[in-house]
Amino acid sequence: MEQLSPTAYVILGLVRNEPRSGYEIKAVVDNSTRFFWAASYGQIYPELKNLAEAGLIVGSDSPTGGRRRTVYEITADGEEELRAWLRRPPQTFEMREEGLLKLFFADALPPGEAVAIVRAMRAHRLEVNAQLRSIEALKGEIEDPYPMIVLRGGIEFTQWFADWCERMEEEILAALPEKRSN
Repeated sequence: MEQLSPTAYVILGLVRNEPRSGYEIKAVVDNSTRFFWAASYGQIYPELKNLAEAGLIVGSDSPTGGRRRTVYEITADGEEELRAWLRRPPQTFEMREEGLLKLFFADALPPGEAVAIVRAMRAHRLEVNAQLRSIEALKGEIEDPYPMIVLRGGIEFTQWFADWCERMEEEILAALPEKRSN
């Protein structure tokens, strides 16, 4: 079997406890792992096909309201593959933050415009932090503690990043010749 993509493991993890359609997988991703590992329909559907061909999931027809719908569930081989992947050390250490990329090259802008980049990053992180806190408020007591541990990590990280942006804004402004606040 060829090496699976991270999206394939997202799918295996999400169908492990509950059979789901591709649409349902995408919806769960959008409200959970998207904050640290996104997956698009363009990734999910080909992976569902690959996983089914590899015998790691099995799909069954489950139409709703006259609409064609396939629901997937994990097989014993899929469970074994998921556990093997969980036991291996992470291979991808990546953070994609377009704002940091823009800030890296901000010397191409007139002095002071980097502040707008930092302010935009801070506003975005505060918005994400609020989203994560609203998810935390809805979860209450759940049996599986690990998604909540990751959620709390996301809350703490987004707050730290917003605070860092605020400190960097002050640093940039202090270095400006006119010390503008705009």
